[in-house]
Amino acid sequence: MGQADARLLDKTAIRDAATIIMLRDAETRPRVLMGQRGRTAAFMPSKFVFPGGAVDAVDATIPLARAAHAEMAAQLAAKAEAPANAVIAAATRELWEETGLLLGRADDRAGHLEAPRGWRGYLATGHLPDGPTLEFIFRAITPPGRPRRFDARFFVADASDLASDPDDFSRAEDELSHLQWVPLDTARTFDMPFITEVVLAELAARLNGTAHDGVPFFNNADRISRFERL
Repeated sequence: MGQADARLLDKTAIRDAATIIMLRDAETRPRVLMGQRGRTAAFMPSKFVFPGGAVDAVDATIPLARAAHAEMAAQLAAKAEAPANAVIAAATRELWEETGLLLGRADDRAGHLEAPRGWRGYLATGHLPDGPTLEFIFRAITPPGRPRRFDARFFVADASDLASDPDDFSRAEDELSHLQWVPLDTARTFDMPFITEVVLAELAARLNGTAHDGVPFFNNADRISRFERL
């Protein structure tokens, strides 16, 4: 059994994950796309979150329409095993699955790929994930002792880059309910995980020009919590 298979069986093992923050009206009153997890979910039940989930093995097989910028690719590769393109692809797939929104770039290669499970609907649109449309802004590893642990990378993408109607969630699967565009200045009134609040603060700092250089990284890989920058 390989390491990846072992991580799938052990629910407390750290799994690579990708989360995407869709941003709208950044120049006026910024809004972010959020939805509510089910109350019976094993991880963060009933909490309002951004679309996201675990990186699947097939995500590494999906080519990008355009590679990520060199700086972001290096930040994604730092202290990580998951290929940068796989994490970017996973973020794009999770957005598609959980909201029905299409983020990517039209690419003729999409129609010639043997579409793996989880990618058939997306690739049928004729698009591929597009590295430069995503900005890597945060990384956090779930602390020990939780029922699920993820090494999550948080990306931001602007709604203007969507290839679909930003208000059409009709193709969404049922993992998230109450999908809505939440004003950034009122988002913290929602019941959300602590890490989501921290990421929202980082996003606000980036929008108002007060963020520090680099990507914040809450490294909780072991019992000593470390705050680093990538």
